[in-house]
Amino acid sequence: MIGVKICNENCIRLRVYMGESDVSTSVTEHDVMPFGEFLNEEHQAIREAIRDYATREIAPKAHEVDQNARFPIENFKELGKLGYLGLPISAEYGGAGADYRSYVIAVEEIGRACGSTGLSYAAHISLGTNPLYLFGSEEQKKKYLPKLCSGEYIGCWALTEPGTGSDAATQKTTAKLVGDHYVLNGTKQFITNATDADVAIIMAMTDKSQGRKGISSFVVEKGTPGFFVSKVEKKLGMRGSPTASLTFEDCKIPKENLIGQEGEGYRQALTTLEGGRLSIGALALGIGQAAFDAALSYAKQREAFGQPIGKFQMIQAYLADMATQLSAARLMLYHAAWMKDHHKRVTLEGSQAKLFASEVASKVCNLCVQIHGGYGYIVDFPAERFLRDAKLCEIGEGTSEIQRLLIARQLGL
Repeated sequence: MIGVKICNENCIRLRVYMGESDVSTSVTEHDVMPFGEFLNEEHQAIREAIRDYATREIAPKAHEVDQNARFPIENFKELGKLGYLGLPISAEYGGAGADYRSYVIAVEEIGRACGSTGLSYAAHISLGTNPLYLFGSEEQKKKYLPKLCSGEYIGCWALTEPGTGSDAATQKTTAKLVGDHYVLNGTKQFITNATDADVAIIMAMTDKSQGRKGISSFVVEKGTPGFFVSKVEKKLGMRGSPTASLTFEDCKIPKENLIGQEGEGYRQALTTLEGGRLSIGALALGIGQAAFDAALSYAKQREAFGQPIGKFQMIQAYLADMATQLSAARLMLYHAAWMKDHHKRVTLEGSQAKLFASEVASKVCNLCVQIHGGYGYIVDFPAERFLRDAKLCEIGEGTSEIQRLLIARQLGL
């Protein structure tokens, strides 16, 4: 729980003078949520329900999932049955119709139980489902969203390529319209859920002469001729969340599989990533919270020099810093989620929350290992897994360096 007294009075507005600027994305006014709207009873109920399920069904498998690099598809199917895979999708398309704060809470609690499951969960919703919900045609929504929400389908989103990571505008994958079909050629890399995805959202260049304005997005179904998984990655952490390359060799898809209009893909990607950063921030927060919980418990039980190590001031200082930084990250994250729920742009706040939460998670997990001492370095304890899992949050959905650039742009620089 967050140490903030909830009241129903006053919305604080902080005006920040940024100077004269003709940059359309510069920030001149910063919205701060009313404390009364922070978390309501529905949010608390969702947290309790998902925490109960994650503690009973997900957490006990986390070690085995990591050690065997096994995607826990059974958990995914159950999350679908319980309605969590469609949490932010409207009931019209088979979802739960919950707000973004509810979704962030779910990612945090699942990530707290198992980083791998949390990553695949966030990728399925933020990347594999939400773009269809936001930009798809009515026919596409009715065809895919109910199955994605129920867990019958697993989704993935493919932007990154072997030579294009942070430089997402430089797409090598092409899509050429030939008659009533598009023909896709190229390779995507580091795609979460790729091995098990039933549908993939693909970014491809339809008009190279237009640069980023020539990028379009498509939905491609598993089993389409010319579309296959070409390489499965072995990773430092998040091993139970499959990451693989996708290859297209003269892959023909109906032109109806175009999402939106030609040339809208890059804009769609930016919107997708803006929301997705909150889910990665929530995932980092969950992993960091798990590491803090483990460190606190260990500090109370482990004895040295005749007393629990938690009685030593150095360990107390570590734990105090960990708790404080996690609380700050949680406030930033939920503030950004509140803004999104109120249809406000979260380019600045989302980047700040993702940057801060991911770096805090790595710091907290590192201290967790330190507090465990030698036990923190062996696989019998979860501390080392937390540290390995947390690192990805500083890389995925925009590296920390990219987040800092985005934040600087929002400051008018």
